[in-house]
Amino acid sequence: MFRKNTPPPSKTLPTYIAPNSEFQGTLHVEGDLLVDGIIHGTVEVRGDMQISESGLIEGPEVRAKNLTVHGVLKARVMVEGKLTLSRTARLEGDVNASALSVEEGAFYVGYIETGETKALPGVRTRPELAGTGDAYSGNLGG
Repeated sequence: MFRKNTPPPSKTLPTYIAPNSEFQGTLHVEGDLLVDGIIHGTVEVRGDMQISESGLIEGPEVRAKNLTVHGVLKARVMVEGKLTLSRTARLEGDVNASALSVEEGAFYVGYIETGETKALPGVRTRPELAGTGDAYSGNLGG
């Protein structure tokens, strides 16, 4: 019967780098970022980031919560969540992300590290080969 009148949560619009726009320097964004233009420098995004087919980012490092690439990205990439490379994506640089999705046709050059490496189990013993009762010795055939 009695309800508090609370305003709906405000959804901020993403920061937008328009086509034919160029930014040079370090860019910090608290929300989401959509790039249709060109950025030369470091990009730090607390929200999600998308680089469109016309977008290009070239710099030492790009950080985002989630990142979708349709255009060109030349940087070291740190993604808290998921990195998605569409079929039109061109990525050059080392990547550290929790998850990765790559469509057929995407171009990528660099080193990729996904997931939380701390959570991966270490191999302590060698597995037994079926029917031998012996641990794997490294010799095939005898």
